Amino acid sequence: MATADARTAWITGAGSGIGQAAAVALARDGFAVVASGRRPEPLNETAAIIADGGGTCVVEPLDVADPDACAAVAGRTQQRFGGIDVLVANAGLNVKDRHLDSLSVADWRQVIDVDVNGVFQCIHPVLPMMRARGGGLIVNVSSWAGRWPAYLAGAAYNAAKHAVSAMNELINMEEGGNGIRATALCPGEVYTPIMDARPVPPPPEELEKMVQMADMGEVIAWLAALPPHVCINELVISPTDNRIYRAQRIR
Repeated sequence: MATADARTAWITGAGSGIGQAAAVALARDGFAVVASGRRPEPLNETAAIIADGGGTCVVEPLDVADPDACAAVAGRTQQRFGGIDVLVANAGLNVKDRHLDSLSVADWRQVIDVDVNGVFQCIHPVLPMMRARGGGLIVNVSSWAGRWPAYLAGAAYNAAKHAVSAMNELINMEEGGNGIRATALCPGEVYTPIMDARPVPPPPEELEKMVQMADMGEVIAWLAALPPHVCINELVISPTDNRIYRAQRIR
Protein backbone atom coordinates (compact mmCIF):
# COMPACT_ATOMS: atom_id res chain seq x y z
CA MET A 1 0.00 0.00 0.00
CA ALA A 2 1.16 3.52 -0.76
CA THR A 3 2.06 5.98 1.97
CA ALA A 4 -0.58 8.38 3.24
CA ASP A 5 0.68 11.27 1.13
CA ALA A 6 1.04 9.25 -2.08
CA ARG A 7 -1.35 9.95 -4.94
CA THR A 8 -2.90 7.42 -7.27
CA ALA A 9 -4.42 7.94 -10.73
CA TRP A 10 -6.50 5.36 -12.58
CA ILE A 11 -6.60 5.97 -16.32
CA THR A 12 -8.73 4.08 -18.81
CA GLY A 13 -7.79 3.85 -22.45
CA ALA A 14 -4.19 4.24 -21.27
CA GLY A 15 -2.55 2.22 -24.03
CA SER A 16 -2.51 5.02 -26.60
CA GLY A 17 -3.64 8.52 -27.41
CA ILE A 18 -4.85 10.89 -24.71
CA GLY A 19 -4.87 8.14 -22.09
CA GLN A 20 -1.23 7.23 -22.59
CA ALA A 21 -0.22 10.90 -22.60
CA ALA A 22 -2.13 11.47 -19.36
CA ALA A 23 -0.55 8.42 -17.73
CA VAL A 24 2.97 9.57 -18.62
CA ALA A 25 2.36 13.16 -17.47
CA LEU A 26 0.75 12.15 -14.17
CA ALA A 27 3.49 9.62 -13.42
CA ARG A 28 6.08 12.32 -14.07
CA ASP A 29 4.27 14.47 -11.50
CA GLY A 30 4.50 11.77 -8.86
CA PHE A 31 1.29 9.81 -9.22
CA ALA A 32 1.27 6.04 -9.03
CA VAL A 33 -0.58 5.17 -12.23
CA VAL A 34 -2.99 2.33 -12.85
CA ALA A 35 -3.24 1.90 -16.62
CA SER A 36 -6.32 0.17 -18.03
CA GLY A 37 -7.39 -0.75 -21.53
CA ARG A 38 -8.56 -3.71 -23.53
CA ARG A 39 -5.20 -4.79 -24.97
CA PRO A 40 -2.28 -5.66 -22.66
CA GLU A 41 0.47 -4.96 -25.20
CA PRO A 42 -0.10 -1.18 -25.54
CA LEU A 43 -0.56 -0.93 -21.77
CA ASN A 44 2.81 -2.58 -21.28
CA GLU A 45 4.31 0.02 -23.62
CA THR A 46 2.82 2.77 -21.45
CA ALA A 47 4.20 1.11 -18.32
CA ALA A 48 7.65 0.87 -19.93
CA ILE A 49 7.67 4.58 -20.79
CA ILE A 50 6.71 5.42 -17.21
CA ALA A 51 9.31 3.05 -15.76
CA ASP A 52 12.00 4.60 -17.95
CA GLY A 53 11.12 7.93 -16.37
CA GLY A 54 11.36 6.52 -12.85
CA GLY A 55 7.62 6.35 -12.25
CA THR A 56 5.23 3.69 -11.00
CA CYS A 57 2.67 2.06 -13.28
CA VAL A 58 0.50 -0.99 -12.70
CA VAL A 59 -1.17 -2.54 -15.75
CA GLU A 60 -4.80 -3.59 -15.31
CA PRO A 61 -6.35 -4.82 -18.58
CA LEU A 62 -10.03 -3.91 -18.71
CA ASP A 63 -13.08 -3.73 -20.95
CA VAL A 64 -15.00 -0.79 -19.48
CA ALA A 65 -18.21 -2.19 -20.94
CA ASP A 66 -18.02 -4.91 -18.24
CA PRO A 67 -19.26 -3.42 -14.95
CA ASP A 68 -17.96 -6.28 -12.79
CA ALA A 69 -14.50 -5.92 -14.30
CA CYS A 70 -14.52 -2.16 -13.62
CA ALA A 71 -15.45 -2.75 -9.98
CA ALA A 72 -12.74 -5.40 -9.66
CA VAL A 73 -9.98 -3.11 -10.98
CA ALA A 74 -11.12 -0.30 -8.67
CA GLY A 75 -11.11 -2.72 -5.73
CA ARG A 76 -7.64 -4.03 -6.47
CA THR A 77 -6.37 -0.47 -6.81
CA GLN A 78 -7.79 0.41 -3.42
CA GLN A 79 -6.13 -2.65 -1.88
CA ARG A 80 -2.79 -1.86 -3.53
CA PHE A 81 -2.64 1.91 -3.05
CA GLY A 82 -5.30 2.72 -0.46
CA GLY A 83 -7.64 4.51 -2.85
CA ILE A 84 -7.89 6.56 -6.02
CA ASP A 85 -7.21 10.30 -6.07
CA VAL A 86 -7.69 10.91 -9.80
CA LEU A 87 -9.81 9.00 -12.30
CA VAL A 88 -9.29 9.80 -15.96
CA ALA A 89 -12.26 8.22 -17.73
CA ASN A 90 -10.82 8.29 -21.20
CA ALA A 91 -11.66 4.96 -22.85
CA GLY A 92 -13.83 5.50 -25.90
CA LEU A 93 -14.38 4.52 -29.49
CA ASN A 94 -16.23 5.41 -32.63
CA VAL A 95 -17.28 3.41 -35.68
CA LYS A 96 -16.65 4.00 -39.36
CA ASP A 97 -20.28 3.72 -40.49
CA ARG A 98 -21.41 6.49 -38.15
CA HIS A 99 -24.01 8.53 -40.04
CA LEU A 100 -27.71 7.82 -39.83
CA ASP A 101 -27.94 6.35 -43.31
CA SER A 102 -25.41 3.64 -42.40
CA LEU A 103 -25.24 3.41 -38.58
CA SER A 104 -26.39 -0.01 -37.37
CA VAL A 105 -28.13 -0.75 -34.10
CA ALA A 106 -25.19 -2.95 -33.09
CA ASP A 107 -22.71 -0.13 -33.70
CA TRP A 108 -24.91 2.34 -31.81
CA ARG A 109 -24.96 0.01 -28.83
CA GLN A 110 -21.21 -0.55 -28.97
CA VAL A 111 -20.50 3.19 -28.84
CA ILE A 112 -22.97 3.75 -25.99
CA ASP A 113 -21.71 0.73 -24.04
CA VAL A 114 -18.11 1.97 -24.07
CA ASP A 115 -18.42 5.75 -24.27
CA VAL A 116 -21.29 6.22 -21.78
CA ASN A 117 -21.82 3.07 -19.75
CA GLY A 118 -18.08 2.50 -19.52
CA VAL A 119 -17.56 5.94 -18.02
CA PHE A 120 -20.28 5.44 -15.40
CA GLN A 121 -19.10 1.93 -14.60
CA CYS A 122 -15.65 3.27 -13.67
CA ILE A 123 -17.02 6.25 -11.76
CA HIS A 124 -19.46 4.14 -9.75
CA PRO A 125 -16.94 2.17 -7.64
CA VAL A 126 -14.59 5.15 -7.33
CA LEU A 127 -17.04 7.60 -5.76
CA PRO A 128 -17.27 5.78 -2.39
CA MET A 129 -13.46 5.71 -2.18
CA MET A 130 -13.24 9.42 -2.89
CA ARG A 131 -15.96 10.20 -0.35
CA ALA A 132 -14.04 8.25 2.28
CA ARG A 133 -10.83 10.12 1.44
CA GLY A 134 -12.55 13.50 1.54
CA GLY A 135 -12.29 14.29 -2.14
CA GLY A 136 -10.85 13.51 -5.53
CA LEU A 137 -10.76 14.52 -9.17
CA ILE A 138 -12.60 12.86 -12.05
CA VAL A 139 -11.61 13.88 -15.56
CA ASN A 140 -14.24 12.75 -18.04
CA VAL A 141 -12.83 12.90 -21.53
CA SER A 142 -15.81 14.15 -23.49
CA SER A 143 -15.39 15.92 -26.82
CA TRP A 144 -16.12 19.01 -28.85
CA ALA A 145 -19.06 16.80 -29.90
CA GLY A 146 -20.16 16.75 -26.27
CA ARG A 147 -20.52 20.52 -26.36
CA TRP A 148 -21.74 21.20 -29.91
CA PRO A 149 -23.03 18.66 -32.43
CA ALA A 150 -20.24 17.67 -34.80
CA TYR A 151 -21.13 16.19 -38.16
CA LEU A 152 -17.91 14.22 -38.64
CA ALA A 153 -18.39 12.39 -35.32
CA GLY A 154 -21.72 10.82 -36.24
CA ALA A 155 -24.92 10.26 -34.28
CA ALA A 156 -23.87 7.72 -31.65
CA TYR A 157 -20.65 9.51 -30.69
CA ASN A 158 -22.41 12.89 -30.45
CA ALA A 159 -25.11 11.38 -28.24
CA ALA A 160 -22.56 9.57 -26.08
CA LYS A 161 -20.36 12.59 -25.46
CA HIS A 162 -23.34 14.83 -24.67
CA ALA A 163 -24.31 12.22 -22.07
CA VAL A 164 -20.80 12.22 -20.59
CA SER A 165 -20.80 16.01 -20.29
CA ALA A 166 -24.20 15.93 -18.55
CA MET A 167 -23.07 13.18 -16.18
CA ASN A 168 -19.98 15.21 -15.39
CA GLU A 169 -22.02 18.17 -14.19
CA LEU A 170 -24.26 15.93 -12.08
CA ILE A 171 -21.12 14.74 -10.27
CA ASN A 172 -20.33 18.36 -9.41
CA MET A 173 -23.92 18.99 -8.33
CA GLU A 174 -24.16 15.93 -6.10
CA GLU A 175 -20.61 15.37 -4.89
CA GLY A 176 -19.04 18.82 -4.57
CA GLY A 177 -19.95 18.85 -0.89
CA ASN A 178 -17.87 15.71 -0.49
CA GLY A 179 -14.81 17.37 -2.00
CA ILE A 180 -15.19 15.56 -5.32
CA ARG A 181 -14.77 17.63 -8.47
CA ALA A 182 -15.22 16.64 -12.09
CA THR A 183 -14.02 18.16 -15.34
CA ALA A 184 -15.56 17.47 -18.72
CA LEU A 185 -12.61 17.73 -21.07
CA CYS A 186 -13.97 18.67 -24.49
CA PRO A 187 -11.23 18.60 -27.11
CA GLY A 188 -11.69 19.38 -30.75
CA GLU A 189 -9.53 17.46 -33.17
CA VAL A 190 -6.66 15.67 -31.45
CA TYR A 191 -4.13 13.64 -33.41
CA THR A 192 -4.78 10.20 -31.89
CA PRO A 193 -5.26 6.72 -33.38
CA ILE A 194 -9.04 7.28 -33.42
CA MET A 195 -8.46 9.42 -36.52
CA ASP A 196 -7.83 6.21 -38.43
CA ALA A 197 -11.43 5.16 -37.78
CA ARG A 198 -12.84 8.09 -39.72
CA PRO A 199 -14.44 7.23 -43.05
CA VAL A 200 -11.86 9.56 -44.66
CA PRO A 201 -8.79 9.90 -42.39
CA PRO A 202 -7.28 13.42 -42.38
CA PRO A 203 -4.11 13.94 -44.43
CA PRO A 204 -0.74 14.33 -42.66
CA GLU A 205 -0.63 18.10 -43.08
CA GLU A 206 -3.95 18.39 -41.21
CA LEU A 207 -2.88 15.99 -38.46
CA GLU A 208 0.14 18.18 -37.74
CA LYS A 209 -2.12 21.19 -37.06
CA MET A 210 -4.30 19.32 -34.57
CA VAL A 211 -3.91 19.31 -30.81
CA GLN A 212 -1.30 16.64 -30.06
CA MET A 213 -1.57 13.82 -27.55
CA ALA A 214 1.17 15.27 -25.36
CA ASP A 215 -0.73 18.56 -25.19
CA MET A 216 -3.71 16.74 -23.72
CA GLY A 217 -1.50 14.95 -21.20
CA GLU A 218 -0.22 18.32 -19.98
CA VAL A 219 -3.77 19.66 -19.67
CA ILE A 220 -4.81 16.70 -17.52
CA ALA A 221 -1.69 17.02 -15.36
CA TRP A 222 -2.53 20.71 -14.87
CA LEU A 223 -6.05 19.83 -13.75
CA ALA A 224 -4.63 17.36 -11.23
CA ALA A 225 -2.23 20.00 -9.89
CA LEU A 226 -4.94 22.56 -9.11
CA PRO A 227 -5.81 23.12 -5.44
CA PRO A 228 -8.71 20.93 -4.27
CA HIS A 229 -11.05 23.87 -3.72
CA VAL A 230 -10.91 24.71 -7.45
CA CYS A 231 -13.17 22.89 -9.92
CA ILE A 232 -12.86 23.36 -13.67
CA ASN A 233 -16.32 22.14 -14.64
CA GLU A 234 -15.65 22.09 -18.36
CA LEU A 235 -12.60 22.71 -20.50
CA VAL A 236 -12.87 23.14 -24.26
CA ILE A 237 -9.59 22.88 -26.18
CA SER A 238 -9.10 23.02 -29.93
CA PRO A 239 -6.46 23.57 -32.59
CA THR A 240 -5.67 27.22 -33.27
CA ASP A 241 -6.48 26.58 -36.92
CA ASN A 242 -9.73 24.84 -36.11
CA ARG A 243 -11.16 23.08 -39.16
CA ILE A 244 -14.66 23.49 -37.73
CA TYR A 245 -14.19 27.25 -37.83
CA ARG A 246 -12.25 27.28 -41.07
CA ALA A 247 -15.36 26.57 -43.12
CA GLN A 248 -17.09 29.57 -41.53
CA ARG A 249 -14.27 31.88 -42.66
CA ILE A 250 -14.97 31.16 -46.33
CA ARG A 251 -16.55 34.18 -48.00
